[in-house]
Amino acid sequence: GLAVGLVALVVQHLMGTGAGSGLLRTLGAVGAVAAWTVVLLLFFASGNRGFYGDRLFVILKDQADLSSIRQIEDIDERRTAAYQMLTQHANETQAVLRNTFDNFGVEYTPYYLANALEVRGGTLLRLYLAARPEVDRVIPSPRLRPAAPAGSSAPGGPASAPPGVQWNVTMIGADKVWEEFNVRGEGIVVGQSDSGVDASHPDLHDSYRGNTEGDDYNWFDPWNGKPSPYDDGGHGTHTLGIIVGQNGIGIAPGATWFACANLNRNLANPALYLDCMQFMLAPFPQDGDPFVDGDPRRAADVLNNSWGCPEIEGCDPDALLYAANHLRAAGIFVVVSTGNDGPNCSTVDAPLSLYDSVFSVGALDQAGNMADFSSRGPVTADGSGRMKPDIAAPGVYVLSSVPGGRYASQSGTSMAGPHVVGAVVLLWSADPSLIGDIDRTEQLLIDTADPYTGTISGCFEGDVPNAAYGYGLLDVYEAVKEALGE
Repeated sequence: GLAVGLVALVVQHLMGTGAGSGLLRTLGAVGAVAAWTVVLLLFFASGNRGFYGDRLFVILKDQADLSSIRQIEDIDERRTAAYQMLTQHANETQAVLRNTFDNFGVEYTPYYLANALEVRGGTLLRLYLAARPEVDRVIPSPRLRPAAPAGSSAPGGPASAPPGVQWNVTMIGADKVWEEFNVRGEGIVVGQSDSGVDASHPDLHDSYRGNTEGDDYNWFDPWNGKPSPYDDGGHGTHTLGIIVGQNGIGIAPGATWFACANLNRNLANPALYLDCMQFMLAPFPQDGDPFVDGDPRRAADVLNNSWGCPEIEGCDPDALLYAANHLRAAGIFVVVSTGNDGPNCSTVDAPLSLYDSVFSVGALDQAGNMADFSSRGPVTADGSGRMKPDIAAPGVYVLSSVPGGRYASQSGTSMAGPHVVGAVVLLWSADPSLIGDIDRTEQLLIDTADPYTGTISGCFEGDVPNAAYGYGLLDVYEAVKEALGE
């Protein structure tokens, strides 16, 4: 069975890497078999099988280098080059491991955006992989899915559209961009990775790219494999509404969106997050192969990530670092909510929000005060000491869409991040020369941010950038003015 195969796999490794004469190697193999037989007996006698349901996330040492593509001006060419380089690198460097897994019946899923694999197996396989020279580290990839409370459902609210433009939209100047520059996000594609989306919601339906193209390349559900968008929890419908919603709730109502379901009751793991990140770079059809069928010409321009991957979900601080870096190299703007573990310092501690390659967002209330729950920097989890968040945006009692054609107010940095996604959409729609220019776009948002004048509570280390609010308060109107030279 699998156990015997694993022992054979370990012995194969020992024999393949050992030195000395054939006799010594044979004796070593016999000793290894004896030792592993003892391990197996103890392992199964303990009652901890470890083979059922265990998932391991295996990160390889040799990661792709995309520095050569940054100078490609045509955004479709750059993203295509990124996809080709990443998939080729993964295919070449994972070949030996994949062949071994195939020979011994080990289930696995390969990834390319980060050079990694998710492998089905327990302690024995972990020990084998940890000894492989091409493996950097092995971390858990648990599928945590707590039972929903009895009678629970997606959040409800009024069925009628809200009256007029919401305070949060006005606070960052988005409505002034619409009126003064006649820009609402046209021509820009938003990628949403979250709990899903109710694509039938009147505020979201018309802007779904799948309306005209079908769900292929526009929807992916690595959790349940459902072929069309849905949202059991409501979180994704709410966050997306802040970006593209109609009726005064969205920052960029003229943009187009597609989506991936990486969360189930607000939980996932490194592999599921990576499933959706890959889909954002190179969408593929239902049941397609991400390595072969991806189409980077359909990539998202701007990504909303109102989630984090803490240790309980398997991530260590650098678990998704290469994936985030590669998206930036491909000219995709990655916006991330910092999390809701404030007000203490150094609570920005989980991927993706702690990375330098992403733009991280903290939460403000309507009065312009930092929310106590908003996670603070500086980042100590990876030893970098970098200051996060990068900027602050509305995130307290923000009204947006929820499943069933309804509306509700919710709070969290999950609500703050989408404001910056919408701001980038408006910037790139107003000035298409900015598309894919992450450095210049970030600098515009930083240079035009309003100074923080709110109350001070929790961690407010330093001046600017600050551990609570970064460079200040998002002001998309001033950013668009600056971009257009107004």
